[in-house]
Amino acid sequence: MQTITSKDKDGSVPELIVEKQAHSLLRTFIALRHRNFRLFWFGQMISLIGTWMQSIGQAWLVLTLTHSAWLLGVVGALQFLPVMFLSLFGGVLADRLPKRKVLLFTQSSAMIQAILLWALVATGHVQIWHVLVLASLLGLTNSIDMPTRQAFVSEMVGREDLPNAIALNSSLFNMARVLGPGLGGLIIAWLGVAPLFLLNAISFIAVIVGLALIDMKSLHGISYLRGKQLDRPKQNTWQSLREGLTYVKRTPAVFLVIAVVGVVSLFGINFNVMLPLFATDVLHSGAAGFGFLSAAFGLGSLFSALWIAWGNNKPSIRFMLLGALAFGVLEILFALSPIYLLSLVLIASVGFAQIALSAVANTTIQTIAPNHLRGRVMSVYMMVFAGSVPLGNLFAGGLAHLYGAPVSLLIGAGLALTAAIVGWIKRASAEKDLATNLD
Repeated sequence: MQTITSKDKDGSVPELIVEKQAHSLLRTFIALRHRNFRLFWFGQMISLIGTWMQSIGQAWLVLTLTHSAWLLGVVGALQFLPVMFLSLFGGVLADRLPKRKVLLFTQSSAMIQAILLWALVATGHVQIWHVLVLASLLGLTNSIDMPTRQAFVSEMVGREDLPNAIALNSSLFNMARVLGPGLGGLIIAWLGVAPLFLLNAISFIAVIVGLALIDMKSLHGISYLRGKQLDRPKQNTWQSLREGLTYVKRTPAVFLVIAVVGVVSLFGINFNVMLPLFATDVLHSGAAGFGFLSAAFGLGSLFSALWIAWGNNKPSIRFMLLGALAFGVLEILFALSPIYLLSLVLIASVGFAQIALSAVANTTIQTIAPNHLRGRVMSVYMMVFAGSVPLGNLFAGGLAHLYGAPVSLLIGAGLALTAAIVGWIKRASAEKDLATNLD
């Protein structure tokens, strides 16, 4: 990369060098040149902060109502279990209907759920069963929303800018993960928990307006998709589902990515359970230490997402597997570390490696998957990536209860590392498949 090393005779920096450096920095956000993605991205920026604020508020509400850690876990599970069991059907729906309309429905539904929760809390009528029911409904909504939202990205930006767009979405998620809980905690201390649910409901307006303003004529692959649907015999839901699963099974690159990500997610990505235990029982840093560990993980993830967005490189099976290998090794080192400052560095590095793995995996699958199958393929990916969270948390929590947090994390990280090593050994056919699709 060219750097500024000299000046013109009048002392000014050469305009060409400045222009090249500006272009180099701006390429981090190159996917935003697409108006549709720009509308979607800025709407998500506001909405995701609201989502994380509600997450903090909901956890605080459950503890206030019940003082039960078990019920706190139940509420969390209810939001993820539908993704595990129903996201495949969400993918079928995403391939059959215009994705923008599906997202308008899911985002509006989530907004209504937030309004209901705010009204119940603000009027003092909220009970734990209300929270359980609304958490279940939100999980049902997410089982449709998540695969649809992921598959919609490629339609907004096309194949060329897809890696950058996915990385920018990851950066949004992690930025919200850093800002949302902090703002939520301040608001709880100042005004109580009710405003968090109202603010989250209001935040959905931004993404709904953005979706409403999207120009359907500028979307990529829509004409091809419509033609494909007209040429194909009509399928029922089970036939559509089987077609998507068969494609995943028979496509080496997609199968390898989903298998590796599935094992890593199930056994390695369980920080919601692990970090509080490490902060209190291992590093003896208390609530403040837990907050800094969480922030370090989020910052590492954010820097990784921005770095990948800046590169905007073509997907690579080798790079994805290197990310998985680094994730496993770094997580093992974190599990063994008794030093708080070292643990901060390691957990930030784990966050960096996790996004390097997941962003490239997401890009690889969306690049390979044909337009008419993308929703179903992404539903399988989201099922193993997000849907495995409840099972992974139960696995990690059970081991931590029996043997302690370090042993639990070591076992999970070891299994994740094993999956990465097996994937590395078996990568040849997947790399060949990806190269064929990129030609």
